[in-house]
Amino acid sequence: MSLISQNALPKEVGKKKTREMVKDKIELVEEEVGDGDKTVVDPTRNKKRKKGRKEEDDEQLEIEEGKERKKLESFLFSNLYSPVGFGKDDDEEEAREEVDNNSALFFTDRSADSTLSVYEEDIESGDESADELNNNERKPVWVDDEEKKTSINIAKINKLRKLRKGEDESVISGEAYESRLRAQHMKMNRGTDWARPNSQPVYSSEDDDSDKESGVVVASGYERLEYADDVLRSNEDLVLNRSVKLLPGLLEYSRLSDANMKDPSQGPINSVQFHKNAQLLLVGGLDRTLKFFQVDGKKNEMIQSIFLEDCPIRKAAFLPDGSQAIISGRRKFAYSFDLIKARVDKIGPLAGRDEKSLESFEVSPDSKTIAFLGNEGCILLVSSKTKELIGTLKMNGSVRSVAFTNDGHQLLSSGGDGQIYHWDLRTRLCFHKGVDEGCLTGTALSVPPVGNLFAAGSDSGIVNIYNRDEFIGGKKKPIKVIENLTTKVDFMKFSPDAQILAISSRMKKNSMKLVHVPSLTVFSNWPPPNKTVHYPSCMDFSPHGGFMTVGNAAGKVLLYKLHHYNRA
Repeated sequence: MSLISQNALPKEVGKKKTREMVKDKIELVEEEVGDGDKTVVDPTRNKKRKKGRKEEDDEQLEIEEGKERKKLESFLFSNLYSPVGFGKDDDEEEAREEVDNNSALFFTDRSADSTLSVYEEDIESGDESADELNNNERKPVWVDDEEKKTSINIAKINKLRKLRKGEDESVISGEAYESRLRAQHMKMNRGTDWARPNSQPVYSSEDDDSDKESGVVVASGYERLEYADDVLRSNEDLVLNRSVKLLPGLLEYSRLSDANMKDPSQGPINSVQFHKNAQLLLVGGLDRTLKFFQVDGKKNEMIQSIFLEDCPIRKAAFLPDGSQAIISGRRKFAYSFDLIKARVDKIGPLAGRDEKSLESFEVSPDSKTIAFLGNEGCILLVSSKTKELIGTLKMNGSVRSVAFTNDGHQLLSSGGDGQIYHWDLRTRLCFHKGVDEGCLTGTALSVPPVGNLFAAGSDSGIVNIYNRDEFIGGKKKPIKVIENLTTKVDFMKFSPDAQILAISSRMKKNSMKLVHVPSLTVFSNWPPPNKTVHYPSCMDFSPHGGFMTVGNAAGKVLLYKLHHYNRA
């Protein structure tokens, strides 16, 4: 039963109308109940009215169906489609009143007034606090009071260990953690000069090895708190110009274009070395060609190449003063190349000596002396100016490696007897000789440019790190034994600040390790896991430590950027 039939009004008692449908004929019968008379309407008279009434009935039916549909929509969807009134019928108005009075579908939202009042309060208070905002225009938006209560253990997570300032440091405050993260970000992402304001910050010249005991720890270079909010505007000089401690664990580096990409070598690379100006790189190998590259990390243009027809290059090195390059091979002679005059001169054969090979040598830091490794434990000292023999040092066993101290007054040597010799070059005498612990044959020596350490490698792959004063004083125990290599140690090199020691072996693929010298631990993320180093044969650091090159047996000179250092 429909809603219309429920709300329909009762029929009038005086008259009753009935419509009967019989196929195609319609008769309208009108009965009068009051006096009993019956009137039958003639179909011919009603024929004209029949069509008009049918149309009226159809229209009325459509109107009623439309009203019924609107009522149902009103009950179901709360007057969503139609306005307040449906029509002017009494029954519809009564139904509408019942819905409005008894249903919870219609209510008055009084929260708008309260919300508006809150906004009005904000506007009024905004006028009062405008002066305060002007006084604190540059208040940092990253200040969080919870940071004072937070503590972070940076030693527990590997990727946070780089934030430590000391090996034993573990838990720091939230403010210190934020400051170190910001400084680390500035060190890793350089080149935002466009963000620097006109007013330059004042930098502190004090040493910041230890944090301020009281106050906020500010990024390096922004020790004055009034400039602490400038830290995100510029990254220049956030990495200190003075030396900064390199942290152990993971070494931050990135691979650049090969240094010899413009002219790859046709044979194994035996020597790579940076010039003192940090841009010129020397590359020499068994293809008998000495090449010079201008290293910028992107193009690495080749400047010059020199072909030596009778000398496959076993070793090539600059004099520390940068004036010459010494080239040697498995020959009785060697060559010197004058970089200023672009002239090649021959060294040897040395008078009074019958050495068949001068392939190994070292140059003194003062550029005055070249020490060639000779026969039967002899070390041949040659003047770099006259190219003549000026002295000879004699070991008990065969000589395999030599290294000058950083002042150039002493020389270390090792070889077949497993001992390390200390020579005074002013008197040409050996003033100390000591056994290299666990070594049968010494194969490599390295002395850092600064500091008092030295490293000794052997044919068993063991690298011992000693304190030179303690070793000469009689303490034979090394301060650290590195056992990461399993084949003969062929090459070792300290970084310019003596914080990294590179050790390598030619006999095994990817056999190269980098040692963190302050903590005497090996960096766990070197070498790269994809064995791109191949068979390493030589390596070198740039004068300020920013670049590291590795030459391998495939004729490539791999170039890496060390992010800890801000200069090449």
